Amino acid sequence: MAKFRLDATDHQILNMLIDNTRTPFTDIAKKLNISAGTVHVRVKKMEEAGIILGSSLTLNYEKLGYAFIAYVGIFLQNTSQTKFVLERINEIPFVTVAHVTTGKFNVFCKIRARDTQHAKEIIFKLDDIEGVYRTETMISLEESINDKKRLMHSIFENL
Repeated sequence: MAKFRLDATDHQILNMLIDNTRTPFTDIAKKLNISAGTVHVRVKKMEEAGIILGSSLTLNYEKLGYAFIAYVGIFLQNTSQTKFVLERINEIPFVTVAHVTTGKFNVFCKIRARDTQHAKEIIFKLDDIEGVYRTETMISLEESINDKKRLMHSIFENL
């Protein structure tokens, strides 16, 4: 597949969608002085090229009762068990992120829970997965930065 080239208009469209994925194409078109059809076609092309993979919804987990965040490092008995363990981790909905890593842990996870008791139950589920040797948990006291928008804006400025 040929590399898709973004022009200035594509960058402007992406910047507006980064700030708010729900911005109507008509609003983007008015701000850029182009037609809504042009915005639609350009977004569709960026989707087809794999640049835009969809949109996301940001939730206030605290208001939903899931403010407790912990990070769990998982040690495996054998690295050959990684795929199996990840499949089991994927069955636990409170594990929101999992990375296969180098260094101290084989897998590093982020969990969201209602409280410490709920977090303990999630961690015990992780511990009980066949192939998990042990886990090490770090409790998040505060999520100080969680802003992908700055990264995306920086990437597009440097293209």
